[in-house]
Amino acid sequence: MPALPTKHYAAELQRQLRSLLGHEQIITQAYGRHLLIKRLDDEEPTVVARLTELGRNRYGAAFRSHSGRWEPLPGTGTLDEMAQVVVTLLQPYLQPDDY
Repeated sequence: MPALPTKHYAAELQRQLRSLLGHEQIITQAYGRHLLIKRLDDEEPTVVARLTELGRNRYGAAFRSHSGRWEPLPGTGTLDEMAQVVVTLLQPYLQPDDY
């Protein structure tokens, strides 16, 4: 998959997450076939979760546990659907420190 569409999907995911969460302290990054979801902290951004492309506009999600392992989240879906799943399941982890 070319880099440009992946970057486009990362930007779209970032827009959706910021809208759903109601704050701007979330950034996304294209990384191969993954879209990394990061919370902006005072120091470095913290990777909280990722979406992985499974097929054309189908994604699976995982979160990064305290041990650094990727743990899968339930379900697969479109970018929109998985943004909602990530926010529903991980909202406390996606809030900035000052919330």
